[in-house]
Formats: sequence, structure tokens, C-alpha cells
Amino acid sequence: MRIFVFALDGVFDTGLTVLLDALGLANKFAAVHLGGTLSFEVSIVGVRKKVRSRQGLAIPVQAIAPDSKPDWVIVPALNTASPDTLVPALGRRDVSQAMEQLRKWHAGGAHIAASCIGTFLLAEAGILDHGEATTTWWLAPLFRQRYPNVRLDETRMLVSSGRIVTAGAAMGHLDLALWLVRKASPEVAAVVSRYLLADIRSSQAPYIIPNHLAQADPVIQRFERWARDHLREGFSLAAAADALATSPRTLQRRCQAVLGKSPLSYFQDLRVERARSLVYGSDLDLDAIAAEVGYVDGATLGTLLRDRLGRGVRELRAELR
Repeated sequence: MRIFVFALDGVFDTGLTVLLDALGLANKFAAVHLGGTLSFEVSIVGVRKKVRSRQGLAIPVQAIAPDSKPDWVIVPALNTASPDTLVPALGRRDVSQAMEQLRKWHAGGAHIAASCIGTFLLAEAGILDHGEATTTWWLAPLFRQRYPNVRLDETRMLVSSGRIVTAGAAMGHLDLALWLVRKASPEVAAVVSRYLLADIRSSQAPYIIPNHLAQADPVIQRFERWARDHLREGFSLAAAADALATSPRTLQRRCQAVLGKSPLSYFQDLRVERARSLVYGSDLDLDAIAAEVGYVDGATLGTLLRDRLGRGVRELRAELR
């Protein structure tokens, strides 16, 4: 399998390195366990002759031959963690050249993958249009604003849509690499994950910080403040809209556009966040914690925690030991 890792100036060092390490280990372990029947031919390519990582390290890129035909192209993230730095980066000349090359490879039948902020390059190039994707969770509001034709689900760690695969934030690069290895050999993927101490993660939801998402929009910020003040009372769309001097329909529409979810769903996110904080930072039992976040009994809260976090109170508290 011929894989091009597409490196641009300012590439996220950890993302690039973990991709290369995981694929390199897969080749090594395949030779041991499968007699060398698995082979990832990995090349780092770029549109410039000289590329440096965000930490200033020189990346040994190869020039892209006009007739190159990779099986897979992987786009690691640029190390631009905020909209203020990401949006200008998407307008760089080398980024525009990279997007044109991605369109050519995709049209030629190549599979395309990206993780974290690398997914913005795919969306900006138009090759995610009318498909599903995930991205780094804290930039999901910006992604929705810029790319309304992409069905985004930032709670998922990895999304496969046709010939395109996208992965979540930061260490999602490792999840992406393991997914590629697993497609070729589940046995080798299991060995690589054990050597790297990497658990299989299907969701980013436990890592999302609701407050960071709310900062993308002033109405959502005000709604978040109202919601935090009313966690114990329960949710009322009419009361929330009235407090914000807007209509229930407008609040519904604004939450969907910015957060990709309803006001009630976001209210429940805040309940989960508060409940998890009390689990970690207090000795309260489940019923007492439930009362603090507006639930009648602990059983209902326990079900919500398991649905959202994949773990109950006992497992959450065990993490602190």
C-alpha cells in the first residue's frame, strides 16, 4: 500500500510523528507475525522543497511527481489551535497548492485521510462536501460555519465516508493510523496498539469542554451562563429564550448552527460536566450529585453518564486512585 503523508509548513509535530511511528511499527510487526505480508510504503511529500514543523524541525519531504498515484494520502494537522490563526493559514499559497493537489489525487481515485485541523484542508478543498466528517472538537463551531455542506459529528473519534476518512483532535492521528493498520490486519493493529499503550477510542465526547464551544457565539455564551445557573431547576426552552430576550425557535436554530445540537442536549452536556466534576471533587453519593444537577434520582443520572462518557460513578472515581 502506497501512502503519502502530506506535510505543510507548521505541521503539528506530534501528529506527524505518531502517524509515522505507528505505520513503521506495523511494518516491523508484520514481518515478525505475518512473514512480511503487510507493507506500508510511506513517503513524506510536500509542495515546497523545504518544510519545517511548528517546533522548527526540518521535515525531509519528497517532491510530488506529476504521475504519482498513491493509494492513500494522509494530511496531518497544522499547529494552528484557534480560528485567529487557522483562517489565515487556510489562505496561504502553499496550502492552496496542497488543496489543488488533494483534489487531483481524489479525482484520480486515491483515498484521502486527515486528522484534527487537517480536516479543514479537506473541507476547504471541497472534497468533504455532502459527506460526513469529524474534526478537532473545539473548532467544530468554526467548521460548521465555514462548511455547511459537510455533515459534522465532532463527538466521533473517526468517520469513514466513501473514500475519505477523518479523525478527531490531536492524538486522533494515532486513531487514524491504527484504523489504517486494522483495515489491512487486525492482528498487527492489536500488537501496535499494545506497544503504544493506545486504547481504541470511538468517541471524543468525554473530552469536550462545553464552555469552549459556547465562546464561538455571543447568544450561546449567554445561554450557557443561564443554563449553569439553572442546572438544579431543570430545562425550559421557553424560560431560557425569555431570559435571553429571544424566541424559542431562534434559540433552537442558533444552537443547531453553532453546536450541532438542541438547547436541551447542550443543557445535558453541562449537567454531565458538572456531575463529573462532583464525582471527582466530592464525596457525595450518586443521589446527592443527581440533585445538584436537577435529576430526581441517581439512576437517571447514572444512565446519562454511561451514555455520554461510557463510564459510571464507580469507574470515574476509580480513575483518581
